[in-house]
Amino acid sequence: MLTQTSAAARPPPLAVARDLALLAKPRLSSLVVCTTAGGIWLAPGRIELGRALATLLGTTAVVGAANALNNWLERDTDALMRRTRDRPLPAGRLDPWVAVALGLAVPAVAIPTLALLAGPLTAFLAALALFTYVCVYTPMKLRSPLALFVGAVPGAIPPLMGWTSVTGRLDAGGLALFALLFCWQLPHFLAVSIYLEEDYRRGGLQVFALVHGQRVAQAWTLATTALLVPVSLLLLPLGLAGAGYAAVVIVAGSLLAGYGIYGLTLPAPLTRWARNFFLGTLAYLTVIFAALFIWSRAP
Repeated sequence: MLTQTSAAARPPPLAVARDLALLAKPRLSSLVVCTTAGGIWLAPGRIELGRALATLLGTTAVVGAANALNNWLERDTDALMRRTRDRPLPAGRLDPWVAVALGLAVPAVAIPTLALLAGPLTAFLAALALFTYVCVYTPMKLRSPLALFVGAVPGAIPPLMGWTSVTGRLDAGGLALFALLFCWQLPHFLAVSIYLEEDYRRGGLQVFALVHGQRVAQAWTLATTALLVPVSLLLLPLGLAGAGYAAVVIVAGSLLAGYGIYGLTLPAPLTRWARNFFLGTLAYLTVIFAALFIWSRAP
């Protein structure tokens, strides 16, 4: 009788596998794959297919491990917020130590593998991203809205990892890609802080909109969007993109900035505007990376 009850209560293997995958935040990991691939594609020189695949898989593995550790550290906070309370750990579907085991074991294999197959600099950047995200950014979110700027560092490292896997060095082109991703994350997550303000209040996270108010967060969103467009255009003088890319950046950036300015005319609360702006930042990154793949190094 006890055996039958235990078997009935045991979740099916597919459900467990799904929850294990959710620990890695697959949507975020897919973005990492795209930006890392962008770094590989744009870097000068050739790279063997095996080395490129090792870079992509290793980067994704380290990011997934960082997300698993983030899930473990924030499991109590996640349980308080509507957006995250159904994640595997706060919902009680996985033992928290499973996330710890994965978060430690995966990079213990992935980082040395990156050093061997993608180069020591790429492996160092992976370790830096992991440390910054887990040990600095995650606890800082409970204390200061300046965590926004710290969190943008590990988020901007993947394309630089792709670049260094080809070149083996840090140079202007790779750093320009890092700057682009760093600047993109600022308006992206400032908008998130506005439209998820109430959820963050429940979780006790010190995001911009909670600490400084929606209007101040909106002003920062517009200011960082204004910075994003010229930083995106830095790839032109470095010879990494052509005129088609420039046109896409100017059009997409103007649309995004225009919608941001329109938001200044709206009354509070700014929840709907902020969610639409957040989606607009995703569209911006998608179209400019598509343009990079099409018009990279084009005359």
